[in-house]
Amino acid sequence: MYRYDEFDSRFVTQRVSQFRDQVERRLAGELTEDEFKPLRLMNGLYLQLHAYMLRVAIPYGSFDANQMRKLAHIARHYDKGYGHFTTRQNIQYNWPNLKDVPEILDELASVEMHAIQTSGNCIRNTTSDPYAGAIAGEAVDPRIYCEIIRQWSSLHPEFTFLPRKFKIAVTASAHDRAAIKFHDIGLLAKRNEAGELGFEVLVGGGQGRTPMITKPLREFVAEKDLLSYLEATLRVYNLYGRRDNKYKARIKILVHERGIDEIRDRVEQEWAQIKDSALEMPQEEIERITTYFQGPALPDANLDDRSYEVHKFEDREFAQWVSRNVKGHRKAGYAIVDISLKNIGEAPGDITADQMDVVADLSEKYGFGEIRATHEQNLVLPHVKTEDLYVLWKNLAQADLATGNIGLISDMIACPGLDYCALANARAIPVAQLISKRFEDIQQQHNIGDLKLKISWMYQCLWSSPCRTYRHFRRGS
Repeated sequence: MYRYDEFDSRFVTQRVSQFRDQVERRLAGELTEDEFKPLRLMNGLYLQLHAYMLRVAIPYGSFDANQMRKLAHIARHYDKGYGHFTTRQNIQYNWPNLKDVPEILDELASVEMHAIQTSGNCIRNTTSDPYAGAIAGEAVDPRIYCEIIRQWSSLHPEFTFLPRKFKIAVTASAHDRAAIKFHDIGLLAKRNEAGELGFEVLVGGGQGRTPMITKPLREFVAEKDLLSYLEATLRVYNLYGRRDNKYKARIKILVHERGIDEIRDRVEQEWAQIKDSALEMPQEEIERITTYFQGPALPDANLDDRSYEVHKFEDREFAQWVSRNVKGHRKAGYAIVDISLKNIGEAPGDITADQMDVVADLSEKYGFGEIRATHEQNLVLPHVKTEDLYVLWKNLAQADLATGNIGLISDMIACPGLDYCALANARAIPVAQLISKRFEDIQQQHNIGDLKLKISWMYQCLWSSPCRTYRHFRRGS
């Protein structure tokens, strides 16, 4: 997983010291809020309706037990005892005091974490498949290239002030668990007929007030050319993206207005000028970064142990949880476990400090200390022996973390909405809570089957009085 190198360590330490001085000047009245705004955004700090909000980066959603404990500590000592996992596989705190933010960043740096490029008009956290490195059928571990993109994009001088925020997702499986078709750039790692690794490049996706699906930009970009092709694409966007209207500044609007053929032509022209440059990735560097993602040495499981099947037969609740929250692993005798953060009546994605500590402990005891955050605001333990699943489930249940609803109607994604966000025009969290309570019966959810539900603060009709949907849930019918 992501690890600090010497540059990261030095830079993050310097950034914390710099921001500490900026906060002190703001608190002393030496900086106005307008002057402070670009400085705080570069450090992941937003000013929301009621308080500041700090968004912490979790590169491609991979972190460990020690980092989770630090996140729990921050929630407990600097916030209101909980954190909120986001659709970019990050975590955010909604109630930090401004004076405490430098201390929080200092605490994060002690476990190789930071909040850089989690806000502002820059390249945000590159997201990926939460099952990466554990699921069968991958062309390659996509996190390798997420890390390469992270290193290339961090503080990139040309892309620090883009027309709008820019989001990239990478997957390497036929089953897309990274939602690459809803990103500014989506990358599908695959191999050509000769067995060479490369990437299909998609562009112009996004959600929000103007949802769009990506369009194919290039069928195959060779592994060594990935960064130069991304750079060419970002240059075209930076040059031609609209800056007169922030609601029309995303690359999806540029693709829509200019057409994919014109955008492709301009990217290819730009790429021809920079393809054979220092941006060509050296194989030895790719191999060095690949060593970060070898994963734990998984001892052979006892394939003769039948306790797992017996527990499924004897305990219906456990069997239901397994059917939704457990996926097959590439190694026999192991499983991938989804931990739902969608308890009935709770805000989707929220997790308490105590629950964070439980997940950290269980990940060490049963999952080699690895944790993943998903773009659907849940958590994953990627390497668990099947023989340990029953006791793991029991422990999760004690912490109210054993909801067996992955992919069901109550496993919804909801933005914070008007409860926190100054840009919102509706409350999303209460709608999510009402819907989850309406379908509280887990058996009913299983009977309905797979159903995806997303709630955005843009859907004001959910709360307008003529809306039949709102009246339906208000009556409790």
